[in-house]
Amino acid sequence: MELNAEPLTASAFEPYGAVLEGPTGPGRSFFDAQLVNRRPASRTSLSISRLLPLEQLPLRAVLFERHEFSSQSFLPLSVARYLVIVAPAAPAGGPDAARARAFVGRAGQGVTYHAGTWHHSMTVLDAPALFGVLMWRDGTSGDETLVALPIPLTVHVPADQS
Repeated sequence: MELNAEPLTASAFEPYGAVLEGPTGPGRSFFDAQLVNRRPASRTSLSISRLLPLEQLPLRAVLFERHEFSSQSFLPLSVARYLVIVAPAAPAGGPDAARARAFVGRAGQGVTYHAGTWHHSMTVLDAPALFGVLMWRDGTSGDETLVALPIPLTVHVPADQS
């Protein structure tokens, strides 16, 4: 299956979560409504991930994950461009790869996945990157579900996204 990445915009990404961008002028933007914890015993988890860039395109996406009970936010600390790949749930369970979408995020944009959103792991394109990651965890298998796609997705980044 082939997939072309498109620019990350709030309206296109809305079914899967929120795009986190700061205000255009002085002030503050709040994203509290996007943060979800569906397990009262879970604890807030804040980490920093350092990611190395993809060695070559296209990306072959095989493994998807979800956090059924928690939203998950990626806050760019140092990043150029990165891929965000999401899929709705399939009627029989797992990700619906035929309806997957790919987005190219840029410096100054973060994302919060809705609780339960199927997604590929964060993939950076140009240079090593640092992201702050916020979610809720309780240390059980409910923290994360991983599923291998029966047919991998080939994700292209069009030239106008380079």
